[in-house]
Amino acid sequence: MTHLRHQIELPAQPGPLALRMRGVHRAIADLRRGVPVVLQGEAPLLVLAAETTGAQGLAELAACRQGPAVLLLAATRVAGVLGRPMQSAPLPIALRVTDAMFNPEALRGLADPTAERLLGELPEQLQGLPSLAEPALALTKLCRLLPAAIVAPLRPGPPPEHLLSVPAKDVIEYPTRLATHLARAAEASVPLAGAGEARIVAFRAPDAGIEHLAILVGQPETQEAPLMRLHSECFTGDLLDSLRCDCGAQLRGAIHRMGEEGHGVLLYLAQEGRGIGLVNKLRAYALQDAGLDTLDANRALGWGADERNFMLAAAMLESLGIGPVRLLTNNPRKLEALAACGVKVVGREQHSFAPNGVNDRYLATKAERFGHLLDF
Repeated sequence: MTHLRHQIELPAQPGPLALRMRGVHRAIADLRRGVPVVLQGEAPLLVLAAETTGAQGLAELAACRQGPAVLLLAATRVAGVLGRPMQSAPLPIALRVTDAMFNPEALRGLADPTAERLLGELPEQLQGLPSLAEPALALTKLCRLLPAAIVAPLRPGPPPEHLLSVPAKDVIEYPTRLATHLARAAEASVPLAGAGEARIVAFRAPDAGIEHLAILVGQPETQEAPLMRLHSECFTGDLLDSLRCDCGAQLRGAIHRMGEEGHGVLLYLAQEGRGIGLVNKLRAYALQDAGLDTLDANRALGWGADERNFMLAAAMLESLGIGPVRLLTNNPRKLEALAACGVKVVGREQHSFAPNGVNDRYLATKAERFGHLLDF
């Protein structure tokens, strides 16, 4: 037991920052259940996720609001509705919610470009944005729901006791806090095909059940600059061996390469679909089947080109005692992102796999629009 306690860092009792993180996590849970939450700031805002909204949630929002409700959408989502070019836009836009629209089906239809119903005429776009509009939309993204929120000003007086209140500042800081509070939860030897001497270390933030994994081949912490692969989970590619992407080939190829070298670390981050989640990735697939490429499909859903949080990787490497690394990737932006998080990358090792006849367009989009360096 003493040996295990030295290997695993046991989390301390939660402090004020950890408790604030838990407040955001509880707000995420409520929004996923279709319950409104109060976003606290200079002008408190009621927030309800459009994707999970139901009659009860809308009734609660109506009972607590002062003033009309507004639907917040990413500008790229609305561009998709109107058939306009989808350029990246930093700010959300606000659409007036009329009485005819104040029902779950209409609001979900505006939020979801894959919904099988006609939207009709687009509601009126408001010139300004409600206070706290950006953190409200950011909160729906943390939920891994469609980036769309029904919001309304909170009526005067104290927030309703039955609704959770969370400071807008905590929502904005949440991704950074996730990384800074990441702790090692478990470790075990797991021999792998291609790398017989392998260990898996599980990391967990104190507020949530999402785990990120480090696969250690050999003793990378003893090497001057071990091979490192930063891999975002891909259920369809990694587990099902989907032909739509090259993720499974990259995962297994990286482990095999590290096995050949004798040392390496693969960080397996729970950030499916470049951070949009599995459900949204499947929606993006449906939009790709309708003609959009990977980038425009994500933007039509309201997401950015890449929503991943690479600060998690920096925190994991620090905990593992790994300093400079050689990055196994075909994505030069990962080098920039890791450097911005304080990771010293001393070199890039090429890592690409030939198209299979199904993922040809996907790989071409990676090269042409995401800047990946493919050598086939």
